[in-house]
Amino acid sequence: MIPSSITYRVLIIDDEANMRNLLRIHLKRHGYFVEESPDGEHALNMLKEQQFDLVIVDIMMPGIDGWEVVQRIRQTMSIPIIMLTARSEKKDIVNGLSIGADDYLAKPFEPDELIARITALLRRSQFQLSAQEVHHKALHFPQLTIYEESREVVVNGLHLDLTPKEYDVLHLLATHPQRVYERETMIEHLWGLDYDGDSRSVDTHVKNVRMKMEQAQLGYNPIQTVWGIGYRFNAKGTTYEK
Repeated sequence: MIPSSITYRVLIIDDEANMRNLLRIHLKRHGYFVEESPDGEHALNMLKEQQFDLVIVDIMMPGIDGWEVVQRIRQTMSIPIIMLTARSEKKDIVNGLSIGADDYLAKPFEPDELIARITALLRRSQFQLSAQEVHHKALHFPQLTIYEESREVVVNGLHLDLTPKEYDVLHLLATHPQRVYERETMIEHLWGLDYDGDSRSVDTHVKNVRMKMEQAQLGYNPIQTVWGIGYRFNAKGTTYEK
């Protein structure tokens, strides 16, 4: 079931008033906010003016039919679309999915099946939106992007294969540009106070990060050595240190 805290907006596009009424009853019973349109042109105008979470569209309508409605929606929107129609031949189903519909259900339909399909599509849509939001939480530098939630590092469009600790080293420095970190301070941040290894292990991770960035053709070295102290992040960069 959909979360009770969310009210999803569904647009029904069908020229048959009885069908729109039937769909509205079932959808409202499950907590959806419903708007209706009797034809394709009117529906496309509604989509420009209002925000919807899902569209249910019939094929056979006067004026702009369902095929064209789906194609025109897909030119600008990624909203989930269910084609609900009396045309149940395999070629129609294939065509509907090919032009951009997310699901296809033939009339007559079981209301519970329709609700289940709507729920599944909205769940998938919300997951994709959440993933996009996570991906947007990022640190941006010339040729370099660090996605904090997903712990991804992208250089010139290529994903760097960093180990977890290599990522931690880069992220610590990148979130505090221009701050000089002593090796011991980095150890405390990244390994904890109980770490009893060699502080030079930081150097090894920095060297690996630099090597991978250079291989990805990042045009500068963002991790600079401050001699006698430690490291700092500088997006303006210097040449690579060997």
